[in-house]
Amino acid sequence: MTADDDERLAALYDVHAAPIRRYVISLTGDRGSADDVVQETLLRAWRTPRILEQEASTTRAWFFTVARHIVIDEARSARRRHENPVAELPERPVDDQTDRLFDKMLISDALAAISEEHRAVIVAAHFGGHSVAEIADELGIPSGTVKSRMHYALRALRLALQERGVTR
Repeated sequence: MTADDDERLAALYDVHAAPIRRYVISLTGDRGSADDVVQETLLRAWRTPRILEQEASTTRAWFFTVARHIVIDEARSARRRHENPVAELPERPVDDQTDRLFDKMLISDALAAISEEHRAVIVAAHFGGHSVAEIADELGIPSGTVKSRMHYALRALRLALQERGVTR
């Protein structure tokens, strides 16, 4: 840069820096980042010499527009959102089946607490997927008895689960 360039840059700063800084502070409320925005705005003006050759009102409007765009870009940036890029994505959580294992143990314990007749109809229907007629044939009892046992078996199982701390 020549001495003439230094004088032009100093004059540019003297004329436009204070109004741009006030404008940026009114947008962000942050005095520290306002200085950075002013510096970037003046740097962009320096890189665009035709702007400096226009009327003062046009130049001032251009400065405010550029400063506003810089503030918006900074607000949208990952750095502003406190995002830190990483080389590798973290591993996805894998279900370790612990809850499922505890549920199985709890249900097995509750099933062991009810009578054999009740346990037989629940296991055949819910775990075996059998219909009422199939359970009746398998156990050698009438369909109505299967339905009645199922009703009382589910009540007994619900009570056994509640005694083990399971709520609805």
